[in-house]
Amino acid sequence: MCVFELRTIGTIKSYRRFWIYSLHATPPASIVVGKLCGPIILARVRRPNREFGELRSCDLFSGKSANGRLQGQYKAMAVCWVLGLGTLFAWNSLVTIEDYYYVLFPEYHPSRVLTCLYQPFALAILAIFSYNEAEVDTRRRILVGYNLFFLGTFMLIIVDLATSGTGGIGYFISICAIVGAFGVASAHVEGGVVGELSFMCPEFIQSFFAGLGAAGALTSALRLVTKAAFKNYDNGLRKGAMLFLGISTFIELLCVLSYAIYFPRLPIVKYYRSKAASEGSKTVSADLAAAGIQKKSSDTEVQNDANLPHRLSNKQLLVQNIDYALDLFLIYVLTLSIFPGFIFENTGEHQLGSWYPLVLVAVYNVLDLISRYIPVVHFLKIESRKGLMILILSRFLFVPAFYFTAKYGDQAGMIMLTSVLGLTNGYLSVCVMTVAPRGYKGPEQNALGNILVLCLLSGIFVGGCLNWLWLIGKDTY
Repeated sequence: MCVFELRTIGTIKSYRRFWIYSLHATPPASIVVGKLCGPIILARVRRPNREFGELRSCDLFSGKSANGRLQGQYKAMAVCWVLGLGTLFAWNSLVTIEDYYYVLFPEYHPSRVLTCLYQPFALAILAIFSYNEAEVDTRRRILVGYNLFFLGTFMLIIVDLATSGTGGIGYFISICAIVGAFGVASAHVEGGVVGELSFMCPEFIQSFFAGLGAAGALTSALRLVTKAAFKNYDNGLRKGAMLFLGISTFIELLCVLSYAIYFPRLPIVKYYRSKAASEGSKTVSADLAAAGIQKKSSDTEVQNDANLPHRLSNKQLLVQNIDYALDLFLIYVLTLSIFPGFIFENTGEHQLGSWYPLVLVAVYNVLDLISRYIPVVHFLKIESRKGLMILILSRFLFVPAFYFTAKYGDQAGMIMLTSVLGLTNGYLSVCVMTVAPRGYKGPEQNALGNILVLCLLSGIFVGGCLNWLWLIGKDTY
């Protein structure tokens, strides 16, 4: 028998359908609320449909509930987009200005080396966080990550100014150290934010992943602008890169301020965090305190903990969602085995000259961004587990396609192929991340979010290592 919690949400003068949550984390029941003149609610309850999983209140209330607890949906989505932008903007800055680093360090393969350096740090730290996520202060974790991004991008500018952009092994080692710090920051931020947004509504995760895609598109657009703006200046490539890093530093500072000050005060965020705390989550205590919500007394907590339903372990969550974990792993193994190393070093010389790799990176990033909004249209979103797996496995046809296009095709064929690579990467990522957390309690959704991000980063690391295989058969290494 399912027991549901029903709270009065104020006088409702028109018919409205909405969801209520099961205290035992079963899928929601749908109720139709009749015309009211007071606190009595007349409703008929239908059996829950497992296809829909747990309902996201923001879909139905549109951030305008009568008591105000779910207001601010669109503001929260905007902040999530900015947080996603900042999560990858620092790393994408390095990827996008690698034409500058290839001038300074032509023999060091900066695209491949920096990718392989970034991922071990991110994986190691995220694995620790995923194992201990139930005890980690999410607010402190995320703020540490964004501050590391801010300081890292700022130090890239300082190091270049200190060396006058002359290159050398010392400069390259400094960049490698900063890239390692970016990996640590990514583990703090990406797992923490995705885990937290997993117990909120899927629009927040979609906005965050759209921000991740926007980071690539925006960095590519800015790089094309700065390259064109400074091409006739002495040392113009360096000047454009420094302006680019300055913008990146500002965006990271914006993320710090948005998450620390603005995001915790939104009513809808307070509601979901309070709900997660009521389900046993210990990671949101500092967030609730920042929003001015006092924590319950220890005696009350002990009593409530005894009444909470059993939480699935990380191992159980992984077993139940092993296909989703494998989906994300394979998506990014394939993508990073081609992008960006193959794009910069294996596509040959064409009419676009030095602009060619930049155009390919920009095309990939723009299509990756656009595709992350496609699942917003419900009938275009794939929710079938088998369907997702089949589509993801079919992407491995990109490997022979890129090889033969680079060898025998022209630049138009490579641009089209790169577009489809970006389109499928963003679309499938959002489909998996928005479907997987359904039907779990807040603490379980947080844990699952961290596990899925760990699988995603594992795929990026393995893909970055496999990227080196494209060098086999080349005359120089």
